[in-house]
Amino acid sequence: MLFGLFLSMYLITVLGNLLIILAVTSDPYFHTAMYFFLSILSCVDIGFTSTTVPKMLVDIQSHSRTISYVGCLTQISVFLIFGSMEVLLLTLMAYDRFVAICHPLNYLLIMNPRLCVSLVLITFVASILESQLHVLMALQITTFREVEIPNFFCDPSQVLDLACVHSFTDNIIKYFIGTLFGFFPTLGTLFSYYKITTSLLRIPTSGGKYKAFSTCGSHLSVVCLFFGTGIGVYIGSAVSHSPRNIAVPSAMYTVVTPLLNPFIYSLRNRDIKRRPYKAANW
Repeated sequence: MLFGLFLSMYLITVLGNLLIILAVTSDPYFHTAMYFFLSILSCVDIGFTSTTVPKMLVDIQSHSRTISYVGCLTQISVFLIFGSMEVLLLTLMAYDRFVAICHPLNYLLIMNPRLCVSLVLITFVASILESQLHVLMALQITTFREVEIPNFFCDPSQVLDLACVHSFTDNIIKYFIGTLFGFFPTLGTLFSYYKITTSLLRIPTSGGKYKAFSTCGSHLSVVCLFFGTGIGVYIGSAVSHSPRNIAVPSAMYTVVTPLLNPFIYSLRNRDIKRRPYKAANW
């Protein structure tokens, strides 16, 4: 039963995100910065959930929960690349909405294709560097083999907690990574929505406010879902060491969030809902 549940969730996640990618790439109407970031986010969601779910399905089917040393390090590396990219992409999308609402006349000039591609490449390179820092710290752990992790995948934070002694350098690196990929993206997203809110308050009509904010509703929902479940994972692991209390938020974070993202963007976005019907009529 558990195998069928997670398999169906995984297939729906991949199919839903592939449909968004197909819609954005095939229809010139969607060739804007907002939908470009959305298509990249869908690619990242597929990679993010594919890092953990297929291995979990194999474990359920084989009744084995072991993973090799190299496999665990590989999973940590790939997981962090896609996870960090998701955080940075959501921040870029918040900035995109800020420019669209606060500077609508200069939107196409500011969010030009060259800038969008450059920003995505920067997030990709930064995510690779961040994942390799975690892997280098994990390689220093001498008690890494034949240990039990209370989760269904090699969670980086739990793997690093296996170290008996945390050196001053390791702590500095952790705080640096947390600031660069946690604090600054969160601050950037909050600042963007603060500026968006102040701009919306200056719109005289309620209809105008609703129309402007409706373009942010999908993104804001995904941000709350992703950061909310991510924070829940780390609070749960810090407060409780029960495998169930840790695995449930982790499943929300790695499986449910990528599953819901396509539904949130398609159900709350009128353009994505209407364009397939228009294309069919043509």
